Amino acid sequence: MGLMMALPPPNSLPGEPVPSRRALIRRPSPRVADGLVTHVERRPVDPRMALAQWRAYGEALRAHGWETVEAEPADDCPDGVFIEDTVVMFRNVALIARPGAETRRRETAGVEEAVARLGCSVNWVWEPGTLDGGDVLKIGDTVYVGSGGRTNAAGVRQVRAVFEPLGARVVAVPVSRVLHLKSAVTALPDGTVIGYEPLVERPSLFPRFLPVPEEAGAHVVLLGGAKLLMAASAPKTAELFTDLGYEPVLVDISEFEKLEGCVTCLSVRLRDLHT
Repeated sequence: MGLMMALPPPNSLPGEPVPSRRALIRRPSPRVADGLVTHVERRPVDPRMALAQWRAYGEALRAHGWETVEAEPADDCPDGVFIEDTVVMFRNVALIARPGAETRRRETAGVEEAVARLGCSVNWVWEPGTLDGGDVLKIGDTVYVGSGGRTNAAGVRQVRAVFEPLGARVVAVPVSRVLHLKSAVTALPDGTVIGYEPLVERPSLFPRFLPVPEEAGAHVVLLGGAKLLMAASAPKTAELFTDLGYEPVLVDISEFEKLEGCVTCLSVRLRDLHT
């Protein structure tokens, strides 16, 4: 598939990077309760509650200036709502994942179509590589990739092959205690990596690391400025971030947390589309 271009906004030059605030999301499947679990015990999931929480999540994004774009529903894919795992973005380049769980590979088709329609250049991870987007944490031009769980060494090599020519620095990070790298760590706007220390295997890999008091507090979505989207299940961490000068925006994602999901899993943020 070649590069598919969107119409440029007024006064922009072709190929110029344009800051964008779009978030790709996908409605949860009616079968969401059948989603995979790996590191936690299975607990009952209420599909109606999950749908209500997903809607509230989207409303929180929109309330803080993000345009939400829905990928085609994947009702036959219980884990399809965790859309972050299907694609990794670097600038305007989309790398379509090849999930480590074979049953999740059907989730990528609708996402591939969505990012192409948004004007992204599309690449793919090929066999024998596996890559889950939840294993990728970007901080500036540094791309940390969790390896050892759903993402294998061949997948890391393919991330490097696609993104390093664009100026990325790819760093492999071992993952075995949690489902994905971003189940253990994310980052604050200043680049400080945050994590619940018992689940972080090598904090020394990150130039700046801040431990947080709750597992759910390790996950934030940067909404812009000082605003951090985070789970309501981490009140002590929200208080810590407030003391540091940030503005937590809390959402209840309890049904998704039962499936090892977090706030990052439920969207793909597209911040640097090109015209």
